[in-house]
Amino acid sequence: MKKNDDEFLEKEFDFSKAVRNPYAKRLHKKITINVDVDAIDYFKKQSSMSGIPYQTLMNLYLVDCAKSEKKLEISWKAND
Repeated sequence: MKKNDDEFLEKEFDFSKAVRNPYAKRLHKKITINVDVDAIDYFKKQSSMSGIPYQTLMNLYLVDCAKSEKKLEISWKAND
């Protein structure tokens, strides 16, 4: 964007009541994980009903678990 473009925007639009996007500064990190097909299908079904991409829904669910400090009720035995 050139300086003239910025001046045009400032004159043409009123940004005085604009609200900053609260999610703009959140960091995301790309990872590779193995996810059960049933879990992916579940989130894809939720996606089709909500219109939100299934990857976003999965992330929102994980963020909610982290914020609420949800504890898993499972036991894990390592294979010898």
